[in-house]
Parts: sequence; C-alpha cells; structure tokens
Amino acid sequence: MVIVGDDPASQVYVKNKEKACEAVGFNSFKYALPAETTEEELLALVDKLNNDDRVDGILVQLPLPKHLDDKIIINNIRVDKDVDAFHPVNVGKIMIGDYSFLPCTPAGVMELIKSTGTEVAGKECVVIGRSNIVGKPQAMLLLHENGTVTITHSKTKDLKAVCRRADILVAAVGRARMVKADYIKEGAVVIDVGMNRDENGKLCGDVDFEDCKEKAGFITPVPGGVGPMTIAMLMKNTLTAGKEHHGIK
Repeated sequence: MVIVGDDPASQVYVKNKEKACEAVGFNSFKYALPAETTEEELLALVDKLNNDDRVDGILVQLPLPKHLDDKIIINNIRVDKDVDAFHPVNVGKIMIGDYSFLPCTPAGVMELIKSTGTEVAGKECVVIGRSNIVGKPQAMLLLHENGTVTITHSKTKDLKAVCRRADILVAAVGRARMVKADYIKEGAVVIDVGMNRDENGKLCGDVDFEDCKEKAGFITPVPGGVGPMTIAMLMKNTLTAGKEHHGIK
C-alpha cells in the first residue's frame, strides 16, 4: 500500500485496509510518502514493488496530490499485481468479461445485491454516476449478469423518473443525500456507494437513508454498507493474485 501526502480520508482507508490484511493473515507493507514526492520517486517505488516477489498486490491510494498524474502511476503498476483493477488492460478485460480482478467497489456491490436473493437477469438497473472507478464498471458487471442497464449522470433528463424505473438502484454520484424516497420504486434494491460529509460534518451517503428505508426492499447504510465490502473484495483480489503468482489453483 502506497499513500502520498496526508489526506485524512485516505489515511482512514489505508488503516482499514491494513487491519483487514492483518485479520485475514496477509503481510502488508505500507509506504507513506510526503506530499512533495516527485513522479520519478513514486514510479521508482512502483517499479521496485513490481519486481518484489514478496508482493502479490500493489495499491496506490487515490487521490494523489495534484502534481502527480494518477493515470501515469496506475499504468506503471504490473497488470497481474493491479488488485484495484484500474490498469487499462484490466479495465478492458472487464469490458469483454474475461478478467482475473474486478474493481473492488463494483464487485462489492454485486455481492450485496446477491446477498438479497435478487436475480439481476431481466431487472431494470440504474446506476447514478459514470466514473471510471465505480459508475462505468458497475454498469458492465450488471450487464454481465443480464440486467437491463441505464447509466445516468448530470446531463440526464428527468433523473427522478429514470431512477423510479429501477428494480436495482446504485447511487455513486458524490452528492450528500441526493436520492430521496420519490427517486425510488417501491421494493427496489438500493445500494449507496456515496461517501460524503453533510452540513454538520457527519458521514453520509448519496441516499437519504431515513427517507428511503421504508420504501426500499433492501437498502445499504453509510457508513457500514459498501465500504467494508470494498475492502473484502480487495482481499479477494489479493488472494487471487497470490494464487496465480504461486501457481495455486
């Protein structure tokens, strides 16, 4: 795990990932670099980890400080050690359905949907948000399960009406409590990927949980919903990478 700078949220995420590694018996190595680290220095560390046989998975915590280019760093992580599944090769593999790793948050969302007993095939699925990290891969995973998928975003006309069609609604837009009860269909599965601070500084999701909980069939809280599943999927990806590196089936 590589973290650059002192972003408070990133510090918390890395600490939680360290705890998860310890809980499942993985060795984890944390490299905490100062905010002024240069691109050359960071790439040198990534290269070192690429060639270290003790390392099965490399995770560079995002966001990076503004002077560093996320794309350049991610593109230099070895594809078979890219346990976040952000490398363009791994993204392409997800598109065609031939992958070793899935991005951790969308994979966690799929596990949560599965846990409800809901069959994705044939269902109306709406994803709010089109980021490369969540929105787009989430839509692909729902499509791979034969869902009928709509991706919505800031230019979508009558967003509320589109969301109300959804049997499965995944909110990943980054706007505190934007999704109210009048956005959701009675009995829908509502998965909240958002991680925001409200006007009082309290952690909250993209979905107004209190407003929606009676109308939804299933709904995830924030915190305590998608977040722990994201870390669980990171552990799963690391185990997959370790098995592949050591020739274990």
